[in-house]
Amino acid sequence: MALNIEDYALISDCHSAALVGRDGSIDWLCLPRYDSASMFGALLGDENHGRWLLAPADEDATAARSYQGDTFVLSTVWTTKTGQVEVLDFMPHGNGRADLVRRVRGISGTVHMTQDFRIRFGYATTIPWVRQLKGESVHGLVAIAGPDAIVVRGPALRASDHRHVSHFAVTAGDTVDAHLTWYPSHRDTPPAIDIDAVHAATCAWWQKWASSCSHEGPLRAQVVRSLLVLRALTHERTGGIVAAATTSLPEQIGGTRNWDYRYVWLRDASLTLEVLLSHGYEVEADGWRAWLLRAIAGDPGDVQIMYGLSGERYLPEHELTALPGYQGSSPARAGNGAVGQFQSDVIGEVMVALHAARAAGVRENEFSWPLQRALMSFLEKNWRRADQGIWEVRGQAREFTHSRVMVWAAFDRAVRGIEEYGLDGPLDRWRTLRDEVRTDIETRAFDANRNSYVQYCGSTEVDASLLVLPQVGFCAPTDPRMLGTVAAIEADLMRDGLLMRYRTHAAVDGLPPGEHPFLACSFWLVEQYAKSGRREDANALMNRLLGFVNDVGLLSEEYDVTSGHQMGNTPQALSHLALVRAADAIEAAGS
Repeated sequence: MALNIEDYALISDCHSAALVGRDGSIDWLCLPRYDSASMFGALLGDENHGRWLLAPADEDATAARSYQGDTFVLSTVWTTKTGQVEVLDFMPHGNGRADLVRRVRGISGTVHMTQDFRIRFGYATTIPWVRQLKGESVHGLVAIAGPDAIVVRGPALRASDHRHVSHFAVTAGDTVDAHLTWYPSHRDTPPAIDIDAVHAATCAWWQKWASSCSHEGPLRAQVVRSLLVLRALTHERTGGIVAAATTSLPEQIGGTRNWDYRYVWLRDASLTLEVLLSHGYEVEADGWRAWLLRAIAGDPGDVQIMYGLSGERYLPEHELTALPGYQGSSPARAGNGAVGQFQSDVIGEVMVALHAARAAGVRENEFSWPLQRALMSFLEKNWRRADQGIWEVRGQAREFTHSRVMVWAAFDRAVRGIEEYGLDGPLDRWRTLRDEVRTDIETRAFDANRNSYVQYCGSTEVDASLLVLPQVGFCAPTDPRMLGTVAAIEADLMRDGLLMRYRTHAAVDGLPPGEHPFLACSFWLVEQYAKSGRREDANALMNRLLGFVNDVGLLSEEYDVTSGHQMGNTPQALSHLALVRAADAIEAAGS
């Protein structure tokens, strides 16, 4: 059975990612892209669904792990009765290949190591044909099934009941390398790589990227790691930013809220872009804007809320019947049925992010402003439409307040693009619509009895997404209406000191009730506290949230306070970008 979610560490080459367990097993790997079918899928089942275990044979061995500096090179130091070894796990960056390296270095004594290698292509639907690699001095295996092929080089592996195993000893001063490469099966087997060289180059690239971070507060280490996570989830060639590295990790054990997050949500990517821009990463902004122009080119009425990494539109949701699900939580899924939803807020997030890019000095090109004008023309005609909202409810479409506020933000940034940057457009009409949207929100989405904004027009429920209102400038954090909204959110959505997104038993989302506190929402509350003068509350909640970060600085989507475990897909871009915003707010408040 898969480990607890917090027991996994991420490695990435900015094209794909793998999850390495505390037990030395790689239980999730999709190559060559984040959204490719898994070849190691034990995360959503057990070892028979694919994994690569590399660990001491001593079952009493203990492990301590960390990243090598500000990189995604994972160091695990194993201590046994007979000695100590270090295992380095990383995916080489910048070599144009799909590689994964596992380097074992003897520190003291002698340690007996074991490998258990089970390759299962196509989400565990296919056991490949395997042959010995010939013509090389190093031992190797080639595994092929359909379009996929891998070559793994290293300690000799022998076949044993649909798996391959090996046992070898490492003494102080020894270095033993194992190296996997994915390649299209119709091509020749790629040559081995110089592991010393790719290790040095990979470390240098990550360290250089991290050194550009502009945050200098007491939480710098957490901010840098979170920014690194956001970069690790950004596809280098296309500029697409995935919401998480995994699919189908449940919001509740045994539940059905198990979604595929390996795609580019306009919302999450826009918010990620804003955070990267605010910390000095303009190059990523230009790359993402180029991705956006390609992805949503065409009729603005056809804009989707999410796309594939290269801008693919067809992402049908289907069940992965060969995978039983994380700790039995089924179904496991690929694709995402929300792709066809109408969510008006995403246009607002895009406009806010592109305005932030302008403010950061990213110049408009011949396509970028016409694209924004086209989006605004669509919004002019459709802003009153009910939608599925930020939480992608699968129930009735409603006039969600957060969506309306993001519509307001879209018109606001369009107006400011003309006023502040001399761009062309129907200024008076957009100003009028901006005011009309605000009036609609203030009159139809506000409960005077509670002095609070509500989840949707006509509702009496609140929603944690209302904490975004000050973030986009709709109101000040200290506005009496916002303070009343915070009080209502605290009263209705706080569970064990953390925030739920909304009350699932209110039946708004069309799904069976039950989930755990959503981490990004609690980070939003930290930001609100810090910006409204509640510094002690901000620090207290921030410290508690940072206590949920795992040993290598990663956060998933939700947190189960009762069991003390992370829940949902991991690492979650929204959780990490909200962490960064909260840390920035605390630093700005002088806490």
